[in-house]
Amino acid sequence: MNNDTIAAIATFPGNSGINIIRMSGDNALAIAENIFIKKSNINKKDKSNKIKFKPRYLHYGYIIDIDNNKIIDEVLVSYMKGPNTYTKEDIVEINCHGGIISAKKILEIVLHQGCRMAERGEFTKRAFLNGRIDLTQAEAVIDIINAKTDSSHEISVNHLEGRLSKEINKIIDEIMEMLANIEVNIDFPEYDEDEITVAKVKGLSESIVSEIDRLIKTADTGKIFKEGIKTVILGKPNVGKSSLMNFLLNENRAIVTEIPGTTRDTIEEYVNIKGVPLRVIDRAGIRDTDDKIEKIGVEKALSKVDESDLVIMLFDSSRELEKEDEIIIDYVRDKKVIYIKNKTDLENKLNLFKYKNIEKNLISISVLKNEGLEEIIEKINEMFFQGSLNLSNDLIINSVRHKNLLMNAKKSLEEVLKSIEESMTIDFIEIDLKDAMESLGLIVGKSVSDDLVEKIFTEFCIGK
Repeated sequence: MNNDTIAAIATFPGNSGINIIRMSGDNALAIAENIFIKKSNINKKDKSNKIKFKPRYLHYGYIIDIDNNKIIDEVLVSYMKGPNTYTKEDIVEINCHGGIISAKKILEIVLHQGCRMAERGEFTKRAFLNGRIDLTQAEAVIDIINAKTDSSHEISVNHLEGRLSKEINKIIDEIMEMLANIEVNIDFPEYDEDEITVAKVKGLSESIVSEIDRLIKTADTGKIFKEGIKTVILGKPNVGKSSLMNFLLNENRAIVTEIPGTTRDTIEEYVNIKGVPLRVIDRAGIRDTDDKIEKIGVEKALSKVDESDLVIMLFDSSRELEKEDEIIIDYVRDKKVIYIKNKTDLENKLNLFKYKNIEKNLISISVLKNEGLEEIIEKINEMFFQGSLNLSNDLIINSVRHKNLLMNAKKSLEEVLKSIEESMTIDFIEIDLKDAMESLGLIVGKSVSDDLVEKIFTEFCIGK
């Protein structure tokens, strides 16, 4: 770990009440003492009378450009002494007025005094490398920042508290216990019996596989809460796709007209509907057209279906079933689809007798009258969230990386059970147990490459 001192603006550098410039490292305190002056000394010609900062107190005064003896801004400065800090290093935070200029000037001064500009996520990276948090907790930090719903936020907070780490470390300890028994059996065969050791390993491996499998089964739900259900709204022109988009967003995001082909490009938004995160995409209406631009929009609309988790297909109840409807029905037949009949406030002319299954599960709505949203949400819950989840109590995996490593560990433990079933020597069992432990160790960061660490923390913003 480098001993240099890093600095960055930790808040959004725009118009706001305050901005915070954060420093972390051995020289953070000395730099702060060098550029800060108490308010009581501000009118003195000699502004070199520096303050000694008291840990965990706010100190009121000014940041000065010591080269020009010039005041930069009125500030509050806090000093936190390591190792009881976020990074386990000395940290100084300078609270200045909001806006771009003050924060930028103060950052330039601390960099001139010997700080280095922090890389993306470097403060949290130092917290991990210095042992304050493990890798799952570090990943939870960025998940909290990027959370789109209360549910995804709650899952990430559980990880930040260390609940996932505790569960994974418990399994690692159990595997280490098995390996210890095997080592004793190999090194001191007179004190143990193969049959007893193998029986212990078999029972514990079966138990761990069951526990890992339980975690893996939560991953799809966790991914949905984290990334949202990628939802494509499809239908022929003028069935109400853009109106439904606006209805879900509760704002006029999409242009709504009676002219077919109004929507030509992608409109994509996140919407949180009663805790259900939808990543909604409104695309061009599906129809044959000679308009070159609209035709591109139609092709894009169909291409997005393959990437989607959910398709919402709209019918116009005031119009008869048409060729365009049937093209869409055929195109989405292998996807999770919610079929919706819109404009139920008008005379019904839609007949779906050719599609009995669709007709039976059709949801009737009127976007114009704001009717039917509850049924759509109930249907999404039924499709994606079988049973009830208690986010406060249930441990949920929300990372593809974690899921893949859990699957690797499960596979290795299944190889252990297979070796036992086939009466393989205990050396083969030992190899697979070590592989399982290594996969689990990668989750919490016990054995992790520099490249992976760099990849994870480059997803952070600068200043976190």
